[in-house]
Amino acid sequence: MDEVEAVVIGAGVIGLAAARALALAGHEVIVLERAYTIGFETSSRNSEVIHGGLYYPKGSLKARSCVEGRERLYAYCREHGVPHAALGKLIVATSEEEIPGVEKIDVAARSNGVDNLEWLSASEAQRLEPELHCVTALLSPSTGIIDSHALMLAYQGDAEAAGAFVAFRTPVLGGHVRGDGFELSVGGDEPTTLRCRHLVNAAGLYAPAVAHAIEGVPPESIPPAYFCRGVYFTLSGRSPFRRLIYPVPVPGGLGVHITLDLAGQARFGPDVEWIGAVDYAVDPRRGDQFYAAVRRYWPCLRDGTLQPGSGRRSAAPPSRPPTLSCRGPRRTASRASSISTASNRRG
Repeated sequence: MDEVEAVVIGAGVIGLAAARALALAGHEVIVLERAYTIGFETSSRNSEVIHGGLYYPKGSLKARSCVEGRERLYAYCREHGVPHAALGKLIVATSEEEIPGVEKIDVAARSNGVDNLEWLSASEAQRLEPELHCVTALLSPSTGIIDSHALMLAYQGDAEAAGAFVAFRTPVLGGHVRGDGFELSVGGDEPTTLRCRHLVNAAGLYAPAVAHAIEGVPPESIPPAYFCRGVYFTLSGRSPFRRLIYPVPVPGGLGVHITLDLAGQARFGPDVEWIGAVDYAVDPRRGDQFYAAVRRYWPCLRDGTLQPGSGRRSAAPPSRPPTLSCRGPRRTASRASSISTASNRRG
């Protein structure tokens, strides 16, 4: 039986960040990843936005992590050469009825310590983004974009330089809680049993299932899995915007917004669809809903210019499935929360 001090399950952005932190703290670390590469699922299917910390309740862990983490992430990117850009984003009200929704975001953001937001009139917003339609907008200059795959490679490099090891095609099949740690049954080309003192479950969509497969983990401590699928549509041709454009949030998500990647490619989404199990299938007819949502703030969007797909440049499969997030317990299906930036950050 093999033994190691710490095991991290999952080589997405969260797992690799955890492995990096543990390794830099002097721990012996192995990362177990069932796919053939890093960031194969949720970490490769998101908006790649560095959020400003606008949406979360005052004092919440998400609020504290997002505001502090934003500045630390920008600094890390500069120090490690991770491509990123602080483009800024506009949260827009397209009618008078939507203004209270933007005001609510402003109040929440300021209570979280975000003190650089700026209200813009319709004419001021249109001077920044001439094709934008709105009655008012809230500018968040600290919001940006990042190459998420480059970030994961940097985390992996730091972790491995500090002695961590990433094992691919190595699924965790089950395990037991022991008095001094954990005993894991590991599959792959060379199945084995692995004992560890510390265990980090960063399995993303499958984290609840992994926890249930480890005997001795109290079932009541494992949150139920609720799956929310969000589709992206990419824009053919040049983006009309230089900043990210977000509408007023909708129940379950942040609305169909426009984000840009570092090559200038624009994509819209994600939308919100609660589903019963992991399913990446996309119905192209959902594009009709996207056209209607986007035209609220970009009336000049032409028919035939949106194509299904997340547009991610990474190790994701060529089919470019939509993003999918695994939510914890929720009171109702209309609970307001972001669905895409899975892993890290969001809001």
